[in-house]
Amino acid sequence: MHANVGDRLVVESHSDAQHRREAEVLEVRGADGGPPYLVRWDDGHESLAFPGPDAHVVPAGF
Repeated sequence: MHANVGDRLVVESHSDAQHRREAEVLEVRGADGGPPYLVRWDDGHESLAFPGPDAHVVPAGF
């Protein structure tokens, strides 16, 4: 996985009990654009994200 500041991290839901989550990438802390990422989630809180296989990156502007 590769991300840049301003990209969106999207984590898909695989059940009805959870919803799809989106976050803005604020900082890339891994080498060559890799995780972990400091993100601001759609509910406003910030955290360090280590995305799993259910996540993908949407480039800024899309």
